[in-house]
Amino acid sequence: MRTIVVLIALSVFCLPMFAADGPPAWAYNTDPNAPIAPPPEAPPAPQNPAAAAAAAKRLADPTLLSAAGSSLKLTRAQITPVPDWFPGDHPPMPEIVAKGRQQATIKGQPAQAILPCALCHLANGKGRPENAGVAGLPVYYFIQQMTDFKAGNRLSADPRKVNSNRMAGFAMALTDDEVKAAAEYFAAIKWSPWIRVIETDTVPKVKANGGLFSVLPGGEKEPIGQRIIEIPEDEEQANGLRNSHSGFIAYVPVGSVAKGKELVTTGGGGKTMQCGICHGADLQGIGPVPSIAGRSASYIARELYDFQQGIRKGQMSPMMKPAVEKLNNEDILEISAYVASRPVE
Repeated sequence: MRTIVVLIALSVFCLPMFAADGPPAWAYNTDPNAPIAPPPEAPPAPQNPAAAAAAAKRLADPTLLSAAGSSLKLTRAQITPVPDWFPGDHPPMPEIVAKGRQQATIKGQPAQAILPCALCHLANGKGRPENAGVAGLPVYYFIQQMTDFKAGNRLSADPRKVNSNRMAGFAMALTDDEVKAAAEYFAAIKWSPWIRVIETDTVPKVKANGGLFSVLPGGEKEPIGQRIIEIPEDEEQANGLRNSHSGFIAYVPVGSVAKGKELVTTGGGGKTMQCGICHGADLQGIGPVPSIAGRSASYIARELYDFQQGIRKGQMSPMMKPAVEKLNNEDILEISAYVASRPVE
């Protein structure tokens, strides 16, 4: 009996450092009071009449809107559901990217309508911290990720993260041709700088806002602690107008970029692997392995943690296992800060 107790004690003592960390809340940025997200196969939610009426009234407003840097003036209806302030940034959008599909089924049952890809990922594929930047991803990689979503192999370590389950549901309802069209469209758009990484001791006070941080009124600041806080450069441009040229700031703790560089480029003395082995020396990607340089720090952190916990377990996940299994949340933060800070070629 004593031997069993000792073995149990040793096994608890020897658990990897990340086991007690839990998901890094700043990376998933879900409201702690939010309910668990409905499953991917959930049937369409009943429409709220009051909300539908308010939306219709908003769309009827004839006011012409302007986005910084765009020569266009558009009404709210013209930028719904997908605002395309810079049509010269990309090839013609496929139907599934620009409009989605209203009628969808999963396993023969009615499902949520498929939202346009560009609604969340933007017309130029830049995405936002609450989702993924998909511009410039290899076609094969994109299609494989949709296959993984469809198979339930890409969910979220935070069960309240609604858009992860929604993405899986969309993948289940998409046709192969729709996936291929989206993959080829986004692959044709070159990734370009979108996020500024700033080391700091203090950050604006923020609140969770649909998976994104929004700055609270009043301009108050607080210590950053062991967090990365990604916020829009301009709240109205990014959220109100969905301006695909209005990027984000990633505030990171002082010294985290240098510490992340050590982990990424050397493996940190055996704590991880050199990221460049798979992602290229400059993190710009090799073949079907995607570029990660200059991508959202929040997104990178979520994926590292999801890989580590076995929540993300698709075809390419075995390649990531030795890179993440010894990391704690501080390591994940530092790697994410460095990767996000890297220049984009």
